Amino acid sequence: MAFQTNERWLSTSELCNYLSVSNDTLYRWIKDEHFPAQKIGNRWKALKNKVDEWIALYREHTPAEIELLPTLENHIESPWSVFTFPLLPKSKCPYTHVSLFSGCGGFDLGFRQAGFKTVFANDINADACLTYRNNLGNILMGDIRNITIPDLPTPDVLTAGFPCQPFSNAGLRKGVDDERGDLYLFSLKAVEKLHPKVVVFENVRGLLSSKHNGKLLIEIIAENLHDLGYNVTFSLLDASQHNVGEHRLRVLIVGVNSNDKKLGTFSFPVSQERKELCLKNIVFNIPENTANQNEILPFSPQSKMLVSMIPEGGSWKDIPYNKLPDRLKKIADNIKRYHSPKFYRRFHRNDIAGTITAAFTPEKAGIIHPAEDRFFSVREVARIQSFPDWFVFHGGYIKSKYQQIGNAVPPRLAYELAFAITQVLKGENLLANRLYTSFDDFKKRMTPVRVSDPQIVYIKK
Repeated sequence: MAFQTNERWLSTSELCNYLSVSNDTLYRWIKDEHFPAQKIGNRWKALKNKVDEWIALYREHTPAEIELLPTLENHIESPWSVFTFPLLPKSKCPYTHVSLFSGCGGFDLGFRQAGFKTVFANDINADACLTYRNNLGNILMGDIRNITIPDLPTPDVLTAGFPCQPFSNAGLRKGVDDERGDLYLFSLKAVEKLHPKVVVFENVRGLLSSKHNGKLLIEIIAENLHDLGYNVTFSLLDASQHNVGEHRLRVLIVGVNSNDKKLGTFSFPVSQERKELCLKNIVFNIPENTANQNEILPFSPQSKMLVSMIPEGGSWKDIPYNKLPDRLKKIADNIKRYHSPKFYRRFHRNDIAGTITAAFTPEKAGIIHPAEDRFFSVREVARIQSFPDWFVFHGGYIKSKYQQIGNAVPPRLAYELAFAITQVLKGENLLANRLYTSFDDFKKRMTPVRVSDPQIVYIKK
């Protein structure tokens, strides 16, 4: 097991990875005398322990004290600020990307901004494909089980966010027994055909506990990737710790082709809390003429009545018992049996948003505006997911646009991962001096994986 040491110099590329920021932002910070960088020769470097002290400075102060310091907004980007418009031209993208289960393009937007041009994309949903085409470019619509992956030169990366509903805690957790549960096999077939340098799979936390024929599905996937020649690392990430204004827990599985000796080793970007990415800084004061801002799913008459009685920061539990519908009275009468659910949750403006789900119902997600008696607009949930305002959502009806966003990988999280992968493609060993645990230790522990746990490296004996 490896571990980090504080007494070492970080190069600018290492600083970008450690802080999860772009080169432009890093150099803007360096120009600020408060950032602890030094020019050694003709290169900027910083001691890791000094960087940690600098980070702590902005975590320890109250909002009033921060007003007296350089403001956080001047130093740390909003989630979507890295996404330039127009898109980074393909001519300036040195890497290639194959995208499966692309959806509306959250993964692909993040990778594009990090320098990857998508050479093939596919999804089955017509509205998601329409959004993708209008923002990112060509995509093949169709069922992956019925299409042919084209013959392509070895891509630098293949990403696949195969359907998560079969493994979701918010769903029925049918796992591989769901007709969609074996779709990851088609991702593996694409890997076997194309032999990408790096593979990235994304799914919900339930994947870690799902089994097939008595064996953990995560072990099956890791083993299959290993047998195809990949060194596999996976982790449970919270998007809110990777520059996204949303608590969204997702499993990320990354494989690096072990047969290509020019490649480095992968390690997940270092997490950091950003309490300033609260709702008031994400969804308040959006101009009315912003695309998708006036598209809001209406309440049912019953929901309208219930929401009017829920204070900011509250939930259905704040509604007087005699005002509850019978289905909620039944739950209130036996609250422990139902594990104290927080239906109709209304996050406070100073909270980071909860997970935006494709279902987009008040029983399954905190989707009520903090200060107005309405659901979040399509643009507001897009911002929560870190999509830029210029990324316009299309489709035949409003619910479809919510679903596209709820199914998407937050593009800022994708960008952070893509940036780390560019370093792997350059031969950097990101896993050196980083904390990790073996898959065998993960299995022996027999406890649920937490976001704070070390990343897990699959090593087959």
